[in-house]
Amino acid sequence: MMKHLKIILLLTILMQGLTMKAQDFVLKGVVIEKGSNVRIALAEITNLRIKMGATSNDIGMFQLKVRVGDTLLVTKKNLTDQKLVVNTDDDLVVYLQRGSTMLEEVTVKGQTKKQEMEGIKRDFKRNGSFFEGKPPLVLLSPFGGSPLTFFYELFGKTPARARNFNRYYKKELSLIEVDKFFNKSLVSNHTTLTGKDLDKFLLDYYPTRSMTINWSNYDAVKYIKESAKQYTDTLKHTN
Repeated sequence: MMKHLKIILLLTILMQGLTMKAQDFVLKGVVIEKGSNVRIALAEITNLRIKMGATSNDIGMFQLKVRVGDTLLVTKKNLTDQKLVVNTDDDLVVYLQRGSTMLEEVTVKGQTKKQEMEGIKRDFKRNGSFFEGKPPLVLLSPFGGSPLTFFYELFGKTPARARNFNRYYKKELSLIEVDKFFNKSLVSNHTTLTGKDLDKFLLDYYPTRSMTINWSNYDAVKYIKESAKQYTDTLKHTN
């Protein structure tokens, strides 16, 4: 009888402990820049479980409703995003590292190149190619169509150049978007790769546009670090 009572008592204590762990509480924390120890104002702290967040105040302090086991995403412009798991109800100190500005620089350069290519497309239209060498079949219609325009777009030299340029344009746009998240400077900042190893890594692990379409800076850095580890492990086995 006593044995059964002890088991019941033990189970009751365990259940109470699990219930306490699952309870929400208000987490207090501070966000600090790693290396400089400067407190960071207006950092965004998001509880990914409940999709709610808070913003750090002028001295880097914040409060957020959480429970043990929740994952927090901490972000601030020009600093590297960080994910943390809440393990206790103790006050939390979050250190963010100064991030590379290459993402913004590549974006600006990419937008400039995009504008240049848009200008070339406009030039083709001014020179008479309105359909980029791909005329719609409606132009062959006897009711308001334009067969001459159709055959010009299909066989003319200017439309042919426009058609080739359009293929190049689409490919370049895709590369511009990927380059924002995967470029030599960004990889150098987050790995120890140099020289030929760095160049080969850039070629072998260059992501597709479909991979990066929903990436943030955090996702890009995560991919770079994980891929670099895989790459260096491969180098160790081959040497």
